[in-house]
Amino acid sequence: MRVRIAAWRLTTLAVVAGMFLGVSSLTTAQSPSESPAPMSPAMSMAPGSEAPASAAPTLRPPDPVTDSSVTIGVAFPNSDTFLSRVQDGIQARADELGAKVVIVDAKDDGATQLNQIENFVSQGVSAIIVVPYDTSAAQPYADAAKAANIPIVFVNRNPLIAGVPYVGSASLVAGTLEMQELAKLAGGAGDVVILEGQVSNEAAVLRTQGCNDVVAQNPGMKVVATQAGDWDRAKGQTITENWIQSGLQFSVVCANNDEMALGAINALKEANLLDQVFVGGVDATSEALAAMQAGDLEVTVFQDAKGQGSGGVDAAVDLIQGKFVPDLVDIPYQLVTPANINDFLGAN
Repeated sequence: MRVRIAAWRLTTLAVVAGMFLGVSSLTTAQSPSESPAPMSPAMSMAPGSEAPASAAPTLRPPDPVTDSSVTIGVAFPNSDTFLSRVQDGIQARADELGAKVVIVDAKDDGATQLNQIENFVSQGVSAIIVVPYDTSAAQPYADAAKAANIPIVFVNRNPLIAGVPYVGSASLVAGTLEMQELAKLAGGAGDVVILEGQVSNEAAVLRTQGCNDVVAQNPGMKVVATQAGDWDRAKGQTITENWIQSGLQFSVVCANNDEMALGAINALKEANLLDQVFVGGVDATSEALAAMQAGDLEVTVFQDAKGQGSGGVDAAVDLIQGKFVPDLVDIPYQLVTPANINDFLGAN
């Protein structure tokens, strides 16, 4: 039985990958000095290298809302552990600025979410914030808002629609950071399984790509299975149980989020295999950090839920007030290990 590596290295990476691709439609022209300098995305990193640090979100704090009729419609795909923290960030920032928000939950149904957005349009809300259920099918959301001249902002999941601001983090970086640390802990060798989120979401696609890219950079490693657990803990557990029962051998689990990582941990514990497998996730939720403190989770990647929510409100209010908003407002990812966990306790 292999003993886990106990020598943890302190790695503090504050990273943002992405390029400021343009600006949303403005009511007034902007001077060149108002546009942020383009940034090179961290798309290719050598094994063990650190992604380049980059700027914090470029938005300045918006002016307080003085019109009591300003209402922002907010559409969520669900209210899981992480997204509920994004909701908290939205509500807190809206309260600070004096804006009213109406938050709805599509319960993971794309047709329901589109209907909710169309309802916001018919109600004449001042702006719309969306965490899309399916990033590949988000164009109708933007079209409906634009047809009514209502500003729209995407948060957390990026559908890559030109002219519509996205406030969130660069998904490829999350998978890359996670797998780089897992590869380091595994000594650059071993069989890897990947628990993927909803494959219709760019976050799942790019985080999985990050895992695969790092594995490809380590000749002693290979991916032996990839399966979609749809961001869900129970599905992550069932998938891992099935892998174990089928006799699949693996020593690393690269999960696209903490919920699926926690599910994998449950399955490995039940099979008395957890001490033979390194498990990683993304989000740095409170439960994931508790699992890390217990020695069950090796690595996670902090995604600033409240920062994304707050930034989404800032972008929406700026658009309402006719101000400049870049197409991409990056909220940095940061690697979390037992060495720096205290910096993130309570953050999500």
